[in-house]
Order: sequence, then structure tokens, then C-alpha cells
Amino acid sequence: MFSRFKNSRPQQFIFLFFIFIFSYLVVPQSEDSYLWRLPSLFKDFPLWINNVIYSALYDWFPLKVWDPVFEMYEKKAAIREFTRAISSGVLFLITFIREIFLGGVQTMSTFISSSWLNSNKWFIWPALPWTAVVAGGMLLGYHLQGVRLALLAGIGACYLSIFGQWEPSMQTLSFVLITAPICFIFGLSLGIWGYLNKKVEAALQPILNVAQTMPHFSFLIPVMVLFGIGDHAGAIATIIFATPPMVRLTILGLKKISPEVVESGLMSGCNKFQLLFKVLIPTARTDILIGANQVIMQCLAMTVIASFIGAKGLGFNLKLALNSLKIGKAAEIGICIVIIAVVLDKFSLAWANKQKNYFANLNFYQKNKNLILFSIIIFICSIFSYIGSFYFTGINYLYFVPYEKGISISPLLDAGVDWIWETFFYYLNNFNVFLITNVLVPMKTAYLGMPVVSTFILVMGAGFIVGGVRSSLVVGSLFLFIALSEYWDRALITMYMATFAVVVATFIGLVVGSACAQNSKSTAFMLFICDFFQTFPSFVYLIPVILLFGITDTSVLLAAIVYATIPATRYTIEGLKSVPVSLHEAGSMSGVSRIQRWTAIEIPLAFPHIMLGINQTLIFSLFMIVLGALIGTEDLGQIIMGALSRKDGAGVALTLGIFISFICLAVDHLIRTWSERQKKLLGIA
Repeated sequence: MFSRFKNSRPQQFIFLFFIFIFSYLVVPQSEDSYLWRLPSLFKDFPLWINNVIYSALYDWFPLKVWDPVFEMYEKKAAIREFTRAISSGVLFLITFIREIFLGGVQTMSTFISSSWLNSNKWFIWPALPWTAVVAGGMLLGYHLQGVRLALLAGIGACYLSIFGQWEPSMQTLSFVLITAPICFIFGLSLGIWGYLNKKVEAALQPILNVAQTMPHFSFLIPVMVLFGIGDHAGAIATIIFATPPMVRLTILGLKKISPEVVESGLMSGCNKFQLLFKVLIPTARTDILIGANQVIMQCLAMTVIASFIGAKGLGFNLKLALNSLKIGKAAEIGICIVIIAVVLDKFSLAWANKQKNYFANLNFYQKNKNLILFSIIIFICSIFSYIGSFYFTGINYLYFVPYEKGISISPLLDAGVDWIWETFFYYLNNFNVFLITNVLVPMKTAYLGMPVVSTFILVMGAGFIVGGVRSSLVVGSLFLFIALSEYWDRALITMYMATFAVVVATFIGLVVGSACAQNSKSTAFMLFICDFFQTFPSFVYLIPVILLFGITDTSVLLAAIVYATIPATRYTIEGLKSVPVSLHEAGSMSGVSRIQRWTAIEIPLAFPHIMLGINQTLIFSLFMIVLGALIGTEDLGQIIMGALSRKDGAGVALTLGIFISFICLAVDHLIRTWSERQKKLLGIA
């Protein structure tokens, strides 16, 4: 009987559940009991981080620096001067690209004295006419994928201009055009280094794990302290957040190269440098460029978040609109962000999938015909915009359409919001009250009433069942770091919200994914829907739920569910599609029904893949829950948001970001360990 229990994981989980319930009911809720709550031994950890940051900025490695204002040397910390130099460089690049689109003299003032510029008002860098940018976007789209992508780019760019969102859109685009290449270069370099040196790869993995599971806001405050406030600070936070996927995909792409390719390169007489840049990187081109696609999407997703520390553009305007509850205006700006996201996503994917002909013998015109054509387009559009200055009085619509003169659908959207509230208020309010009163509040109370010993019994017991003593110690140590802080109760609230969002999103994803995986057309359609919604920056998901349910936990959780359903659906479809056709045929020949085939064959074989989707669902949920602090929650995200205005905010934000990352990493470890074991048992590893 004991041997049967030892080999039966369902029985082990049932036994673990009973132990958990017993400890939950028996342990008294007393602050004096270590079984209820552990002492806050790590409460000074945020202060320690703060002290390190401020010591680095003001005390470490002092240098004599010339102050041109007071005309004397001052002692300043080397790290502070280094961060300020990086800030100046990044800001210069952003301003340079921004002035190409919008015009100005800030870049020129770096090389020419301000007094001369003030006395010569005629000297200004002219902006590109919006018509030239639209035509250039269409030309690039046609070059990458043909007429359909050209039309998408052209219609999208026209929308930005006609609706008066050209200036903030170009500010956002200039932000992405600087951060994405920097992320690409850093990620590619680190990925190559990790591929060439196994020790470097081993050192990078935990850093990448924490960076990719840490919420966006956790980067903001330390960056703000180190680099100041403005576009440069937002760009640096974006670079930190968006580089890890590029590193991972570079390493993955290089590892996938077959040994025969490497051997053929060596046999051709390539040295190490030639082998890397002439053989390995071109062979891994598709994976590397998919990494570039992920970088662009991450950079665009950070544009709204970066606005909290001074980054300009659509994100800043969207934040202002939501803060003043102007839902129509927020939705209008959100549409612009989505358009840019979709166009950039399609461009980068088309670039990744476009096959390069390495053997083509092209002359100068054939190599550069698109660049020559774009130069001609700029010249023609500039002439038309100059002619337009004589035709239009006051505002030259062929050059630039200001916000107040553009078309606006915000009044219609506001009227639609009012109609929805008037028509469906009774039903929406009843659903909101029912969900909060009968589901969320009891669930929250149950989590807050959970003794710390019960939590560790549950997570470490699950770790032991799934992966043995090692897994038990890994997840236990990750949770112990949180339990020894003063934020354990807030972490429990975060976990309750994440649990609810993950359970609902997983159920929806399993049902929808299973239904759509039955035939190729529905599969293609649903994967297209997932691709489309995955391009949305996470901030955009808050707009419709605020419209329907106001500032409540319901809004946050519904946004998290919608956002997290995407990976749940995608992984379900991909898992079911990975089941061999021969097993489908064997099941049909055995006389099983479609439901029986789904429950007995498809789901068991696809479940390891589906579980990896649940892992992504948890990360998506936690990111949205932390973001939901903007509309009022009581979890760790609220404290991270509040840290923006605290003197010790950098330490608090980093600490709480690490807590959330550890929750993700603990669940990730359990799921991946279980998934790998199941794959081996099923013979699909």
C-alpha cells in the first residue's frame, strides 16, 4: 500500500491538501506565533539597497570634475558622472531622431551656441512632412511583404495624422527607434558571449529569469534615482526590460545550428571571427530577428510605463487621460498605440521571415533603389508642403495636423460609454457587486487567514512531490525571502488576485483553444487573434474594463484575465496540434468518440505543453495586477506605485519587484520540472 502511495502523485497531492487544511484550521491567528507569521528579519533590505545606491551616487570613487558655472573643480562620484554621461548620450539620440520627424534646434544647440541660435531664428531643422513619412512607411511595407503590408502601414500612419496624434506618435516612434536598436545590440552581444562561454551563459540565466519576471514599475524608481527624469530615463528603463528576450533568442538560435554547418565553416578555412559572422549568425538569422520583434514589442509596451518618469509621447497623454477619467480620449490614444504596435510587429516579423539572397550580384542602383526612391518622395512631399503653405492660411495641413485641428472620435466614444452605462448599468453593477461580495472578498479573506506554515506546507510539499528534495528547497527558499519581510500580507493579496486570474484565464484558454484546434481554419483564425491582441501594450487593456466597471478590483482582474488568456489559448492550441496524427487515427479506429479522444489522448499528451502556457499566464496576470495599482488595489503593486513618491522608493520598488519575481520563479520551477518529467514519461522529450 505504501509503495502504491509512493508512486501515485494524485494520492500524494490529496494527502498534502488534507495536511494543508488541518494546519490552516489548527494554527491560531496570533502575531506572537511563528507558525502564523515569521518575524520581519529582512525589513531593512530596502534601506540597504537605498544606501548602496546613494553611496554609489555620492561617495564612491570621487573624481575631480570641472564645473563651468562656478569655474572650479568639484569632487563628484564616478558612477554619478558615468550615469549622467549615459543619460546625455541617450537623450541626444532620442532628440536627434525626434527632430527628424518633428523638426527643431535642440540637436543643433549641442554644436552651435545658444546665443547664435537665438539671434538667427531662420536656422531650424525642418520636420519631415507627414505625407513623406506615410509614403516612406508604405514603401518599407511593400519592400518587406508586398501590397497588403504597404496598405496597413499607409492607413495606420494616415490615421495618426488625420486624428491629430502625429506629434505624440512621432515622439513615441522616436523613443522606440532608439531603444530597440540598443536592446538589439546589447542582447545580440550578450547572447553571442553566452553561446561562446558556458560559464557566462550560466551566470546570465538567473539574471534573465529575474529580469523577465520582474514588473515594469520595479525598474522605474532605481533608474529615476540613477539617471534622473525624462525621455532618457524612460529609455534606459526600457532597455533594461526589453533586452533579456533578445539574449535568450540569440542563444537559442545559435544553439539550434546543426554541427554539420559549423564543421563545414571550419573546413572552408573560416577563423573564429569569420565563422561567427559569416556562418553562425546568418544561419540563426530568423531566430535572432524574432528576438528583434520581441524587443520592439517590449519597447512599445514600456512607452506608457516610462511616461511615469518623464518620457513623452502617446503613453504620457494616455496616462493623463486615464487620470482624469476621460475614457473617450484615452481610447482614442489607445487606438493609436495599438496601430503603431501592429504595424511595427508586422514589419519586424516580415523582416525576420524575409529570405536574404546572399548570392545576388546587384549593382549600386539595385542595392539602393528603395533609398533613392524614398529620397525622391521626401523631395516631392516637401515641395507639396511648401506649396501648401501658400494655399492654407494659418495651418499647413500638408505639413502637420495639430491635435486641435484633427478629427476626434472621443465625443462619440464618450457618448457610447454613457449609453452603455445607462443601458447596462443595472446588470454590470449587479455582476460587479456579486463578484466582489461572493467571490473576491471571501477569497481574499481566506488567503489573508492562511498561516505561514500552511503556505510552506503547500508549496514545499508540491515541490517535493513534483521534483523531490531539491525542488522543495528551491521553492521554499524563494517564499522564505518574502515571508521574512514586512510585506507578507500584501504578497498574499497579490497571490489571491493572481490565482483567480490564472484559474479563469486557464479555463477560458483551455476551452477556446481546444475548440479551435479541431480544424485548421479555426486554428489559423484564433492564432491570428492571439497575435493581434498580444501586440497590444498591457496598459491598453485597462481602458475598456474601467469603462465597464469603474475603479474596482473587478476591473483589474478582468483586464488580467483578458491579457493572460492569450498565452493560455495559444499554448493549448500548439499543444493539441503537437499530438501525432497517428494517435488520432489509432483512437478513431478504436471506436472512441471525439470527446473521448480529447480527454483520453489529446489532453494527456498536450498537457505538459499546456502547463507551460499556464506558466506564461501567471506572469501575464501578475504584470497586469501590478499595473492595476493605477486604478486602486491593495497588493504589492500599490506599494510599488507609491514608491514613486517615497525617498526610499528605489529600495522598496526593487525589493517588491524581486518578491513578485520570486513568486513567478517558484511556480515556473514547479511547472517546468513537472513538464519535463511528464514529457520523459510520455516519450516526447
